[in-house]
Amino acid sequence: MLLALLLAGVLFLLAGVHVYWAFGGRWPGHDEASMVEHVVGRTRGMKAPSFLAAFAVALALMAGGGLVLASAWPPTPLEPWLDAGRWALFAVFAARGAATYVPRIFRYAEGTPFWRLNRRAYGPLCLAIALGICAIQM
Repeated sequence: MLLALLLAGVLFLLAGVHVYWAFGGRWPGHDEASMVEHVVGRTRGMKAPSFLAAFAVALALMAGGGLVLASAWPPTPLEPWLDAGRWALFAVFAARGAATYVPRIFRYAEGTPFWRLNRRAYGPLCLAIALGICAIQM
């Protein structure tokens, strides 16, 4: 139960960061170009994700947090659907985390702050979330 609460908290926190970006936040950069360099990895005239894109990711993360949180409560008749949703969430985070270490996937970002952050923070965080979801499913 504690792990589910921790994972849900992380997913809700990540959703909050995406809402912040949706409304024009620029952290971890200081302007749009530096934010793109840190979060996406491209620079040459690329814009930050749109309101709709950032907000859609925030909603998906909130839904994921809800799925994980539901595992901390007694089973319901919807449990097979919730389990399927959690396994799908596991697959998404495992794939995103593993993609970090496939050289061709993020090659476009070499030399940007994103390249370093992806290998040191984003990828490992995704793998840790996937592992945590797997643990609560067992």
